[in-house]
Amino acid sequence: MQEIMQFAGNHTVLSLAWVVLLVMVIVTTVKGMFSKIKVISRGEATRLINKEDAIVVDTRGRDDFRQGHISGALNIQASEIKKGQFGELEKHKAAPVIVVCATGQSAQEAAAKLYAAGFTQVSVLKDGISGWSGENLPLVRGK
Repeated sequence: MQEIMQFAGNHTVLSLAWVVLLVMVIVTTVKGMFSKIKVISRGEATRLINKEDAIVVDTRGRDDFRQGHISGALNIQASEIKKGQFGELEKHKAAPVIVVCATGQSAQEAAAKLYAAGFTQVSVLKDGISGWSGENLPLVRGK
């Protein structure tokens, strides 16, 4: 213990950075555990799509969407969701909704907006389309 205190005294900035990172990891973990919006794996997403008729909402731009998207996905950009413009998604409030973006990072905010708008089963695909295509899962081109 004395060595740790000596190290912390000699390397204050490094020690503070370590403490900040530790706190951030703990906060993120706890926040994820209690969040109403779950981050799901590709296997869970496939199960929801096939067994529970989940609706996939792709929040990427139109060009990215045309280059490859999950079959049956609706392309509703994140900016439209922020404005409350859900389009044809509005009639699927009770169905499971999987929000997808390029990497799984920006979909959280759109998913939170959908949940706040009354969609009861909202999930985010872990690693987004890049993770989906990285496992050679099928993508539809065009549209």
